[in-house]
Formats: sequence, C-alpha cells, structure tokens
Amino acid sequence: MESESLYNLLQLPKVMGPPAEEELPQGEKKKYLPPTSRQDPKFEELQKVLMEWINAKLLPEHIVVRSLEEDIFDGLILHHLFQMLTGLKLEVEEMALTAPSQRRKLEVVLEAINGSLQVEERQLKWSVGTIFSKDLLATLHLLVALAKHFQPDLPLPTNVQVEVITMESTKSGLKSEKSVEQLTQCSTDKDQPAKDVFDELFRLAPEKVNTVKEAIVNFVNQNLDRLGLSVQNLDTQFADGVFLLLLIGQLEGFFLHLKEFYLTPTSPAEMLHNVTLALELLKDEGLLDYPINPEDIVNKDAKSTLRVLYSLFRKHKLQESTDSLPRGPPN
Repeated sequence: MESESLYNLLQLPKVMGPPAEEELPQGEKKKYLPPTSRQDPKFEELQKVLMEWINAKLLPEHIVVRSLEEDIFDGLILHHLFQMLTGLKLEVEEMALTAPSQRRKLEVVLEAINGSLQVEERQLKWSVGTIFSKDLLATLHLLVALAKHFQPDLPLPTNVQVEVITMESTKSGLKSEKSVEQLTQCSTDKDQPAKDVFDELFRLAPEKVNTVKEAIVNFVNQNLDRLGLSVQNLDTQFADGVFLLLLIGQLEGFFLHLKEFYLTPTSPAEMLHNVTLALELLKDEGLLDYPINPEDIVNKDAKSTLRVLYSLFRKHKLQESTDSLPRGPPN
C-alpha cells in the first residue's frame, strides 16, 4: 500500500464555535473562523503545505507536528523551528510543562522571531496572547511570515483569504462583524518563476529529452563510478536523495556524516529529508537558480530531477572544458 501524505493521516482539531458571552470579557474582541472558512480548500491546502514544511525541517530532531492549532501554542515547535532556520541558539528552557512557563518560553521565542523578521510591532498580525490561546488565524500569519522570509521558494497557495467574524463584548451584549482577511498574496505574472530551458525543452522538443538525459546520466556515472555506483534510470533513482547527496559530495568536496542523512531510507519522510538536505547544499553553493520543490523529486518528477542534476552538470562540465584548454601560446 502506498504511503499516504503525512498531512492526510493527521487528526484535525475540532471546530470551535464562537465564544459565549460569559467567555469574552466586556470591551474585548475575538476573531472567530466559521466552519465555511475552515473548510475552504485553499485554506486547508495552506495548512497542509506549512505543516509538511515544518515536519521536513524538524525531521532530524524527530519532532512531528500533528495540528497547527494544537501544537504551536506553547513555543516548543517554534523554538526548534527558529533554531533550525537560523542556526541561532536561544537561551530558553527546553521543556516548559506549566502554563506560566510555556507562556514565558513563547515570549522569548516570539521576541527572537520578530527580531529576525524585522517586522514593526504595529504590523504584527500575531502576539503572545493570540498564539498562546491557539488562535489559528494568528498562527498561520506567523508561519506564513517565517516561510516567506526563510524559504521564499516554498510553494504556498496564492491568494488565500478567509471570512472572519469578529466578536465584541459590549454592555448591550455580543456584537459581531464580518470581514475578509488575506493570508497569502495574490499571484501575478511577476511572482511566477520564469520559464527555464527545461520548460522549453519539454514543450518544444520532447523528442530531445532522452538525449539530454543520456548526457547527464553519463556525467553522473563518471562521478559515481569511483564509489562503485551507477545510474540506469534518471527518473527513479534520485527520488530518495541518496545518489544525489553522494554526487554532490563527490563534485563539491563535501563529507556528509551518515548521521546527517538516511543511507537506506525506508519511508517518504526519510526520502524527503535527504532531498531537502541536497537542495539546501546546492542553494548554499549558489547552484540552483530555479525554485525546486523537494516533494517533486521524491515524486519522481522528471523535469525537476533534470533541473537539479543540470545545475551540477553545467558547473562541472564547463569547468572540465575550461581546464582542458591550453593555458598560453605554444612555445
């Protein structure tokens, strides 16, 4: 049986109703997401993408988020995610078990996050209070901001907007007001990645795709041969990230400790970890000039796999050609 997406296996939180009058102190306001907003397909897709992104990032620490609404509020996930994204160490207790200590931890983590995002306080769409109270809308605003800042190529669904009901407690009772809140930006042609050589190749000259594949496979095998490995099927053999990581190590001179990746991955999550690590290495080397979704490699998307391998081919084949040229005029 094929493994289902991690997101589809997770138990969704129960839908909360609007606050009763006695639950909302007089003069205070609270935003409420009606069921129609929660069930909007783009709203659900946004949660799915963010959850899978967080779980991919925290996989090395064996942390799994099962609900954005229930798992983010106490600062533990945000603490680990922030450290993974920035490499910065926060001086805060690892495990906060009581509500006061959880809130104190969340304050420290959010202060560090807000500082990294460089967002003015008046522009913040979240706060310690809203995150700690498991406000899904505020939590999504925070996670979208983190994703846009630290991984701008993450394919968030565009133009996600939801109807929000704001409840206010007044002397005469509860008052409600409807509004629409924007979670992700509208898509424009400017936002879309430019078509690259492989878009044109697959569209205009599909008969030449196999020729390109053969050239890249030959290049790959020349470099994997010293490890006693070879590739026969480019479309499938890079899906688990192992050959890709070994190839990058050979070409870029990296030594990857076996603790950093799964040499024999046994699940889609382990494959995704390997591929994500490989793409991060390529980005660090400035080799990827086109956004690649790691899930596409795991799902054996031929065009995405070719783009990644071509980034290595282009650099090292060109370097080989340059190195073979005469350095000066013959004597």
